[in-house]
Amino acid sequence: MLLSHRQYSGDGEPLLILHGLFGSQANWGWHARHLAERFAVYGLDLRNHGASPHDAHMSYPAMAADVGEWLDVQGMESCHLLGHSMGGKVAMQLAFAEPERVGKLVVADIAPVDYNVSTIKARHPALTAMLNIPVQELGSRAEADEFLRNAIPEDRVREFLLTNLERLPQGGYRWRLNLAAIEANLAALSSAPETSEPYGGPVLFLFGERSAYLQFDHQLEIRRLFPAAEIQLLPDAGHWLNVEQPQASLKAIEEFLAKGGQDA
Repeated sequence: MLLSHRQYSGDGEPLLILHGLFGSQANWGWHARHLAERFAVYGLDLRNHGASPHDAHMSYPAMAADVGEWLDVQGMESCHLLGHSMGGKVAMQLAFAEPERVGKLVVADIAPVDYNVSTIKARHPALTAMLNIPVQELGSRAEADEFLRNAIPEDRVREFLLTNLERLPQGGYRWRLNLAAIEANLAALSSAPETSEPYGGPVLFLFGERSAYLQFDHQLEIRRLFPAAEIQLLPDAGHWLNVEQPQASLKAIEEFLAKGGQDA
């Protein structure tokens, strides 16, 4: 599957940015523009998201293979990777499957673990609410916002989800997301990346200090699977650390990528 992408003007080694669930490459646009001062930055839309094709299958090996295929088409032998949440698991999966293609790896607010039922339940109210909106009958984006308000009281989360709503030429809207496929694959999306061997390359795991996505046992699994990993916590940030602490998260990423070590 050939993924849609946006290229940010910049020279240097290639850096791919992979977004999280319900997101798109635009979510990390501010970071991408700043990182393009040193890298050739590409924001990818993962399958069933943004402008990329839809598919019923959403395992992490399949999504990592999409990124590998994109690299092949672009003629890139290797790259640095920055992945947030679901995109972080895709990045980890590619590092496990094709370690020679990954220079430095930045994983934002996700661990290489199966989050299981808790994450499925956390995602499902938003997903159910989105599925229940009669989008083709909507007259405005504000109507969609009202439909979501009871299930999703946080304004910022609703605003983020509604970036996936696209107006149709004949009137009404449609979701750019493949919501049916996401619903069918929630268990797979909550699962851990698959590997039989650790990844020995340089890795930064960057978590929000207030995030629920890092527990003590998660740190043990990070150390087991990524023996060279650094773990950093960003103060006053939760899961959406790129939005809550843009300057601090950018600084941490830039400093890690600037360190000596494996090149892309």
